[in-house]
Amino acid sequence: MRKVFNDVGICLPNRHFMADNSKKLEEIIKLVESGVYFTINRPRQYGKTTSVFNLFRILNEQEEYVAFRMSFEGIGDNLFEDEESFCSMFLDKLRANLKRQKKKHLEQLIPKLSDFQSFDDLSNIITLLSSENKKIVVLIDEIDKASNNQLFLSFLGMLRTKYLDTLAGDDHTFHSAILAGVHDIKSLKLKIAPDSKNKFNSPWNIAIDFKVEMSFNPSEIEVMLKGYQQERGVEMDTTAIADEIYYYTSGYPYLVSKLSKFVDEDVLPDQVEKVWNSEVTYAAFKLITYGGYSTTLFDSLTKYLENYEDLFRMVFDITINGASYSFNINAPVINIANTYGIIRDDNGFCRIHNRIFEQRLYGYFLAKQATEKGIIEPAEDPGFFLNGHLNLELILSKFQEFMQENYSHRDTQFLEREGRLIFLSFLKPILNGKGFDFKEPVVGDERRMDIVITHANKRYVVELKRWKGEVYHQEGLQRLGEYLDTYHLQKGFLLIFDFRKSKVYKEEHIQVGSKEIFAVWV
Repeated sequence: MRKVFNDVGICLPNRHFMADNSKKLEEIIKLVESGVYFTINRPRQYGKTTSVFNLFRILNEQEEYVAFRMSFEGIGDNLFEDEESFCSMFLDKLRANLKRQKKKHLEQLIPKLSDFQSFDDLSNIITLLSSENKKIVVLIDEIDKASNNQLFLSFLGMLRTKYLDTLAGDDHTFHSAILAGVHDIKSLKLKIAPDSKNKFNSPWNIAIDFKVEMSFNPSEIEVMLKGYQQERGVEMDTTAIADEIYYYTSGYPYLVSKLSKFVDEDVLPDQVEKVWNSEVTYAAFKLITYGGYSTTLFDSLTKYLENYEDLFRMVFDITINGASYSFNINAPVINIANTYGIIRDDNGFCRIHNRIFEQRLYGYFLAKQATEKGIIEPAEDPGFFLNGHLNLELILSKFQEFMQENYSHRDTQFLEREGRLIFLSFLKPILNGKGFDFKEPVVGDERRMDIVITHANKRYVVELKRWKGEVYHQEGLQRLGEYLDTYHLQKGFLLIFDFRKSKVYKEEHIQVGSKEIFAVWV
């Protein structure tokens, strides 16, 4: 069977090109071997289901284990109506698992569905199964649907009680229990009958923190590329391409596969010579960010922003205004953004998780804000491109004219708040389909450059600053010169928003050491 890059469902080694997840699985297996309970809580399409499937397969290949896998995806709400319905479903799936694995002696320990009515009955059956000199491991996927359901929380409360009683030598229970979902449910509180010992406890506070890194690093991505190269015969520098894929995706599993899928199915077929190089990777990046493709993952990003006002405000501030937020997971809005995979921890600061998300969010914010706030888009100008390259001096000069003609009448408060947005809105149609812009931290420095524009394999650094006086201006020029050194560039660009009533719209070529900086005041 011809292998493909997979972007839906479970990834299978015999059918799909896969990044190397062996070390991740080894780490998770060690947790199972130690007998702990945990939740694989990661954002959507982060490899959770594939990991659960592989754990199930690996454990059942070992004589000492019996693994039981189930998913709440597609399960009807009626199964959460009462204990009998839930317990019937759970044991029915357990029996089916044991039957497929030909564990007849264990299967026979499960009574007929009519023989139990409550969690107490279910608890007794778990005790029986766990007393048979086998390490029973239960894996439950897609728990988010049930995580706020009182019946499911009561089920977890039962497992918690059995786990603690087993440690005390008073019971037998599952050797390890693994839940998989977007949310970590340790903080949810159980509220059941007043006389219950589980009242107000977290039903999952017995679970350890799950610290396995689930994103792929370049060396793990390269394994996938070598398999592809061997099967397809495509010429490439696998190490360099793996670094580029990581550069665009930050190792987000779905995006690693999706970007590669675009290369294989949309970019390379148009080439006479099948060579996967930087231009091919970049072409796939443009397709996934600007090609008009919509996926459930991208739809979820915008849904989260629409549903959480504070999240919208923070992500907008980071994406458009280059704001810096400390990565404090105890702050509710940062916790939400991290849970949904929108941001990641970058040396103690919040950063949009990857460049693909960043560009998709750019497009979303620009379209939404331009429509709602009446931000005017520029007229096209053929001079924006010179000999196939961006004529950034002309673009900034035209932006200065554009601001003077269209926004000189707007109040200072609006311009202070929306200045960057207006510039990005001006820039976007110029770059659309031809290049992209992003914000990026300087290596070894907590400061952020405002915009790095990439077009035709050439980079341009543009700093956006508010005028705060000559001393601050000179400091800014010095820092920009240092930024240019980081990118081995001789020329940089400075866009200054001057809100003084006495301001003058002007342009200057400024020499800072060996660097040339073109500055424009608006």
